[in-house]
Amino acid sequence: MVWSLLYGLTRNTLGVMLLRIRGDAAKDTEILVLRHQLAVLRRQVNRPALEPADRALLAASSRLLPRVRWNAFVVTPATLLRWHRELIARKWAYPHKTPGRPPIRAEIRQLVLRLAAENPSWGHRRIQGELLGLGYRVGAATVWRILHQAGVDPAPRRTDTSWITFLRAQAAGVLACDFFTVDTVFLQRIYVFFVVEIASRRVHVLGVNRHPTGAWVTQQARNLLMDLDERAQGFRFLIRDRDTKFTNAFDTVFTAADIRVLRTPPQAPKANAFAERWILSVRRECTDRLLIFSQRHLEAVRKIYEGHFNGRRPHRSLAQRPPAPPPQMISTDDNVTIHGTRLLGGLINEYRNAA
Repeated sequence: MVWSLLYGLTRNTLGVMLLRIRGDAAKDTEILVLRHQLAVLRRQVNRPALEPADRALLAASSRLLPRVRWNAFVVTPATLLRWHRELIARKWAYPHKTPGRPPIRAEIRQLVLRLAAENPSWGHRRIQGELLGLGYRVGAATVWRILHQAGVDPAPRRTDTSWITFLRAQAAGVLACDFFTVDTVFLQRIYVFFVVEIASRRVHVLGVNRHPTGAWVTQQARNLLMDLDERAQGFRFLIRDRDTKFTNAFDTVFTAADIRVLRTPPQAPKANAFAERWILSVRRECTDRLLIFSQRHLEAVRKIYEGHFNGRRPHRSLAQRPPAPPPQMISTDDNVTIHGTRLLGGLINEYRNAA
């Protein structure tokens, strides 16, 4: 504040010196312009935000103007006098202390919310006991208040059985399948059928077809289990929507392999969020940026993108690693050469260290 006040005083002193050099006509014109601008600002701003340095400068300037001319200020005379009274009160009054207990440290607050988020079945007393074990002596009422203020239910009824919790707990054994469509240049709609391994984010594009039927979809499911071979034993659930192309025969293929089929609720795309997320990626990075001419063209494009997605594209959930990274040489040489590969005419680029 002191430096701001000194800067303001210096600036206004230089301004006064410049005013003495100017002629009376120029001064009168500038005063009229400033008065008009001040009137415009008063119409638009009800209460200007003034810093302490601004208040001190206006109060000091009021000594140079007669009281009848104080209407030139953006504040009223009563406001100037109130500032002076507040300044005196702050000088002679004792410092004000907020009654009550000291505030909870931000570290403890964040830890309480973290324990509640990572352990949905824990109540406030369970969290309090865990904090005591970590060396934080916090009362149960304090933990309850932190959770309540954050909009988290402090009672054990917070146990979450939502799809998100289920998928996180069972991700290693969950598959998700769905369709997405691509419209060609000739306005023909082609359906793409795919399956995502939720734990590894690996995608299997099972096929493309203009008129997929239940029998065709069932055959693609058999092909998937054949490709997975022994890995199919590690999966327990398959998530699908209520599309009529998923027939009873389709479900039987998976139930015969001890994979339980879970149908998402009606009109709930978030229940199959991993599949929807891959659809967003493939459209944003590939199909929406290409003109597809035929089913054969789309088949060639999907093979290239599937290989790129599984082998090269980094994923945040996998610590910026692809689902199935190929073996590559990592060099510590500062002068290593980086080779790039252009896919789909440069739409996608892949990079690797030179051998």
